[in-house]
Amino acid sequence: MDQVTIYGRSSCGFCVRAKSLCESRNMPYTWVDMIEQDMTKADIADKIGRAVHTVPQILVGDKYVGGYDEFSSYLRQLETGQAR
Repeated sequence: MDQVTIYGRSSCGFCVRAKSLCESRNMPYTWVDMIEQDMTKADIADKIGRAVHTVPQILVGDKYVGGYDEFSSYLRQLETGQAR
């Protein structure tokens, strides 16, 4: 699997859960803490090419997946061989 990039905040429960999903599946991921990196949602929007209203924002390789719910669904599809 390609590298997962998670943009979020440590105080965000869904962000922490996204990291936990990667760790429980031994998936390579990069955690980008918005607070530590002094990033705004606008900064993330510039990086992913779309408006950001919530975190986490997750990419797999260069592919934008979405937030936690979309990422969780994406992983379930991978496990069943249905991911695109």
